[in-house]
Amino acid sequence: MENFSLILAIVVVTALAFDFTNGFHDTANAMATTISTGALKPKVAVAMSAALNLVGAFLSVEVANTISKGLVDETGIRPEVIFAALVGAILWNLLTWLVGLPSSSSHALMGGLIGATIASAGVGAVHGDVLITKVLIPAIAAPLVAGLAALLATRLMYSLGKKAEGSKSSEKGYRAGQIASAGLVSLAHGTNDAQKTMGIITLALVAGGTLAPDSDPPMWVILSAGLAIALGTYLGGWRIIRTMGKGLTDLQPQQGFAAQTSAATVILASSHLGFSLSTTHSVSGAVMGSGLGRKGGVVRWSTATRMFVAWGLTLPAAALVGALAEYVTGFGSWGTAVVAIFLIGSSAAIWKLSRREVVDHTNVNETDEPAGVVTTAMAAVTPPPPAGTVTEDLTATIPAPAGEQTPSQATV
Repeated sequence: MENFSLILAIVVVTALAFDFTNGFHDTANAMATTISTGALKPKVAVAMSAALNLVGAFLSVEVANTISKGLVDETGIRPEVIFAALVGAILWNLLTWLVGLPSSSSHALMGGLIGATIASAGVGAVHGDVLITKVLIPAIAAPLVAGLAALLATRLMYSLGKKAEGSKSSEKGYRAGQIASAGLVSLAHGTNDAQKTMGIITLALVAGGTLAPDSDPPMWVILSAGLAIALGTYLGGWRIIRTMGKGLTDLQPQQGFAAQTSAATVILASSHLGFSLSTTHSVSGAVMGSGLGRKGGVVRWSTATRMFVAWGLTLPAAALVGALAEYVTGFGSWGTAVVAIFLIGSSAAIWKLSRREVVDHTNVNETDEPAGVVTTAMAAVTPPPPAGTVTEDLTATIPAPAGEQTPSQATV
């Protein structure tokens, strides 16, 4: 630890800040369906998810090793490069949280790291085979596999449950199963996503000369990453929970159970294989699959389309910000200070914007609209009515013909 420099300390703190944003950004992955169906109260749900995220952080280091040893060439990577990568990842997380869109924190981190590495050491420093096999292919395959599994599981649930349909014992059973599967997703999220921060901190420690190349994450790194993601999860990403739980489809307990179980299976299998999988992609695919699996169920494709666009932009957008941040840090200490000030100022501005339409545990289930759609803004762009137009309730001034209901006149 004698080589622990100031820039390395800044990188570690920034990495834990990213881990914190990852926690509240991805709370929806585990608990959106549980909250939307009423299986758990919102605050209870996020507390349970936070505890299991912490436990999951200790179960494996395979994904951490993919990031610290596989994605980019460790040699020649400076701590400033990793700091720049984290700036890109954090800002993308905050922007997508502001508009209530479920996007991948994992891919934001990968994009930031790739962009900063290319800006610093060139394209050759990125291991293309690892990027394709362990990042890009899982990004496409995960939502498809989880969605298909959830669709089939949902149809099986309704097929097997026809006889008990509507019974209280059946509903309780599905809700209990949904809580259990939500816990499994939380555990899987800690196992997969907390490791990404472990990997990035380990890479920084190697770049700073504190750890030998090819080292596994030290215990203090595992513990701090687990605590950071658990704290972020407990605060709850209510804006994204609203979109995931209500914006994509209307879920019943059977669907919630099928979606979460399918997603958890995919995530845990990927963690075991060391794939840097997006839990957001997996759960979103599973939610859409469960929506299609119920007879009469629908998927709100307008919301899904916005989500798909965000998915496609995540890697390149975070990579661009990471590359620009790395360019500025290349000017020395003052450049690093400028990037840090920019990150803090931008984060504060996004938080202030979010206060215009507050979404929390008290109103997370109140609307089907994504949290980022500020409906009150419509008043500012709606033209005033023409002169003489009566906009008030006419019920008090127009007598109702006999036999007609006066409330209908209020809509005139």
